[in-house]
Amino acid sequence: MDYQQTWEFQKELHSNVLQSKTDKKENDGKNYLLFCEHPHVYTLGKSGSENNLLINQLQLQAKNATFIKTDRGGDITYHGPGQIVGYPILDLESLGIGVKEYVHRIEETIIETLKEYSILSERLEGATGVWLESKTKKARKICAIGVKVSRAITMHGFAFNVNTDLNYFNFINPCGFTDKSVTSLERELGNKQDIEEVKTRLKKNFEIVFGVKIQ
Repeated sequence: MDYQQTWEFQKELHSNVLQSKTDKKENDGKNYLLFCEHPHVYTLGKSGSENNLLINQLQLQAKNATFIKTDRGGDITYHGPGQIVGYPILDLESLGIGVKEYVHRIEETIIETLKEYSILSERLEGATGVWLESKTKKARKICAIGVKVSRAITMHGFAFNVNTDLNYFNFINPCGFTDKSVTSLERELGNKQDIEEVKTRLKKNFEIVFGVKIQ
């Protein structure tokens, strides 16, 4: 699904959740979790630097990629086929958690999912996302996180590299880092993965970590 189109859809869902709160309804289930894949696109967070995009407009077109400035946190990242992009539209007040805990739980969802593939992952101090061998020179990110929270309702989310073409990360400083690399489930395991199976496992672990039921 096109990135801009998905962004507009997120805004609609955000409005739905906010309206539910404004009407003072007993949280009638209007929380959402979207999974999708995007065509090749580089997105820049509001605190990021365009200098971390290392190619120009003509080169972007040659790569069939676009560049979009967003209102999420974080710096620059890449989205593309083979990558699961998750967009939780959640009322954090209804869950009784703050933004820091929210991001922590997203990371935990990914960490628990990776365990099912016998991959040990962790957090990196001072950086969001999920990393492998974070305390070594081989530190590499497998999932990026960039969120926006307005009126205690979340938008944007995480990008989990499953069968992602990692060559596209060569044209940016991912998340602003110049000394760390990226990886994917495919690269770590040595073969392409069933992305629908990964989504199923992600959904299950999201339910467990957040204490919710997705219908």
